[in-house]
Amino acid sequence: MGVISWFKGVRNPVPKTVSYSKEEIQERFKGFLDIGNYRPNKFQLFLSQFWDSFDKPPVYRWYLHKLDANVMAYFFLSFFIKTLDNTNISNAFVSGMKEDLKLYGQQRNLFNTTYYVGYILGAIPSQFLINKIRPSFWLPCCELAWSFLVMAIALSQSATPIYVLRFFIGLFESTTYPAIAMMLGSWYLPSELAKRMSVYDLASALASMTSGLIQAGVYSSMNGLGGVAGWRWLFIIDGIIGLPICLLGFFSIPDFPNTTRAVWLTEVEKDFSVIRMAELGQKSTKKLTFKRFFSYFKNWRLYGFNWPYVLFNISSTYTYFNLWLKSLDIYTVEQVNLIPCAGYAMAIITCYLFANISDRMGSRWEVLMVNVVLCFVGNLLISIWNIPFWLKYIAFFLPELGYSVWALILTWASEAFQDDAELRGMLSAVGNTVSYAITAWLPLLAFPTQDAPKYKWGYELMTALNFLSGLGVIFFVVMERREKKQKGRVTNKYGLAVDIDDLVDFDVSVGQEESSYKTESNMLSEEKKHDISVTVNSV
Repeated sequence: MGVISWFKGVRNPVPKTVSYSKEEIQERFKGFLDIGNYRPNKFQLFLSQFWDSFDKPPVYRWYLHKLDANVMAYFFLSFFIKTLDNTNISNAFVSGMKEDLKLYGQQRNLFNTTYYVGYILGAIPSQFLINKIRPSFWLPCCELAWSFLVMAIALSQSATPIYVLRFFIGLFESTTYPAIAMMLGSWYLPSELAKRMSVYDLASALASMTSGLIQAGVYSSMNGLGGVAGWRWLFIIDGIIGLPICLLGFFSIPDFPNTTRAVWLTEVEKDFSVIRMAELGQKSTKKLTFKRFFSYFKNWRLYGFNWPYVLFNISSTYTYFNLWLKSLDIYTVEQVNLIPCAGYAMAIITCYLFANISDRMGSRWEVLMVNVVLCFVGNLLISIWNIPFWLKYIAFFLPELGYSVWALILTWASEAFQDDAELRGMLSAVGNTVSYAITAWLPLLAFPTQDAPKYKWGYELMTALNFLSGLGVIFFVVMERREKKQKGRVTNKYGLAVDIDDLVDFDVSVGQEESSYKTESNMLSEEKKHDISVTVNSV
């Protein structure tokens, strides 16, 4: 019966609205607030420099740890296995697939092209589905389909079925990134968000760093096992790993604060999730209609976000590093494959560092610009080309130090556009659609294989795109401030612009963030600041 009821509830419910006074909030959530009584010890204060939950009262800390353990575990594993699989086509191609399937034309490029087409066609429609169907049902179902499709590649006897499979793999994968970015922005405060949003960058960098080692081990130990070629085992194992991740998703994905039915959250924790996001000034989810969708294209927000976001996506040059290393004729094949891992290791470290700095400072665009400058300088040096050997090494590594651009701009957009949850999901969906549409053909023109490692204008183009992305960040800043002024918005204690009617202070926040952000909450009376109608979950 419980399972049947669970499946009947896969549609997003209509939340109900209730009112809380300051006194009611402080009474119901006193275990979270522990106002005036809790003082973290020195060790907890030290740990909070690295992860923000450790200086919170015990009940609040346990709530955040549960949220992190469930949400972050699923998202990290999902991103990791998908990034790992995306390298499998190239690895399989040079590990026996080419000979077994007699692939001697453009099939390798077409495998990627059909994947891009599927991703492009699926990204935006999936956001409409997320608006109708619970993410805790839709995302694991997509994960399940993705896993079986990946395993099916191992059964292919020619290129044709792989084209079809890669198309649907891209289609089912396209929903993950935008939906997860939208959900993270709906659960975490500014002092918490960038670190959590960087999970995609961390998983991607880690998968890129370890993929060669993992796949080499699988191939060497399993090639011919059971009469199955090693390259086929790569896809079988990836798909098998995806199955338990799918099951984890059904349990761990919490949907949104005002619609959650997560069994690992108590009823008080569910209501507290709504309350703390209401204090942030964040609007709850609403129905996404075609009229509302097309209205996004008439507003600066879609373009202000995607100007830098798309340019970040299409201006990567690190994948060409190993071609330069190989051309030197001084490294073994193993060294050519291992040296770039250092860049991914740097990316893992800097992703966390920049995200933590951004959270602690309450600063988004300034830290983002540091990352843009790192990418710009690196590509500028490479485009000059005739520079000292050691400097060229640094030039290739510099863009990896700026790897956290995606986490930072998604965090920034989540806070700047917190009045529209569906827009936040649609931003990266549209951005990924445009990025993949360009990526499908731009590298073929800018970085033709026969010109490697020095390309006629590829690095110069990427340098120009880095510069334009910096201008896009500045445009975002200017338009965000202009919108705030035009709409008469004020700044709450988190440093976010909200309508004056949404300016409240429940004393819900506990920890360091109060000292990090400018506040204008003194503009309202104490009574107004502490009473609000909030939308709570109705399931």
